[in-house]
Amino acid sequence: MRVKGRSGWTLGVAIGGTALALTGAALVGTSNASEEASTASSADVGTITCPDVESKLPAVPASARAEVDRNLELLKTQISEAQNRLESTVGQGGANFVQNAILGPLADKRKATIDRIEISIGRTAARPDLGADALSVCSVGDEAAAPSADPANEPPVAETSSPPATGEENGEDPAGQQISCPDVESQLPAVPAQAQAEVERNLALLDTQINEAENRLVTSAGEGGANFVQNAILGPLADKRVATINRMQTAIGRNAPRPNLDVESLSVCSLA
Repeated sequence: MRVKGRSGWTLGVAIGGTALALTGAALVGTSNASEEASTASSADVGTITCPDVESKLPAVPASARAEVDRNLELLKTQISEAQNRLESTVGQGGANFVQNAILGPLADKRKATIDRIEISIGRTAARPDLGADALSVCSVGDEAAAPSADPANEPPVAETSSPPATGEENGEDPAGQQISCPDVESQLPAVPAQAQAEVERNLALLDTQINEAENRLVTSAGEGGANFVQNAILGPLADKRVATINRMQTAIGRNAPRPNLDVESLSVCSLA
């Protein structure tokens, strides 16, 4: 263990038919105004656009096709989930909410997914270098989607799982805490000499990722709402750790049986 979210009665005395006409006009006006407001709100959200990954793929071996297709579908699901999050939080959060809580985590998820596609192809053919860093970065097509700078309005986020409690939830100051992650090195089997250098580079990268996340924890103190630390720091950190641990398993698997580490558990960090 390393210590380190309607017109009241008007003209009531007038002739019934006239009053009814006026009331009908008022209702039509109200309906039109409501529709216009709804359309404007939808237009203000913007659309998340991401680089196309499938068009960058080389010939995919038949043995890897199913796994590659699953990950291509996962990329679409990730964009859809991020778009829903963008639409449900429009006008909320701080000045950097969209980047920190939506686009940033999306990029980390895409990076891990693209890495898995490369690894899958590389098992039975030359592993491609798709340029995952560039392909993982998405943007919002309408700058009007930028939220208002009022972090107090950020709503809770519906989590797909229950993440470790953060200092925000415990009433503590996250900036005064450290990030604690499971130790990966102790879970590794004997590393073949041919894989030693690559494994050591990735172990060092795990340390760098924690240091960067802790720096972000300090520099972002006071930003965002109740789930900012989980959405903008711990969540992205977990995605990076998944990709890094997978690379180590692959490196070992080239010259020995590929280890089956509990990546999901090893990737999740918390505040201590």
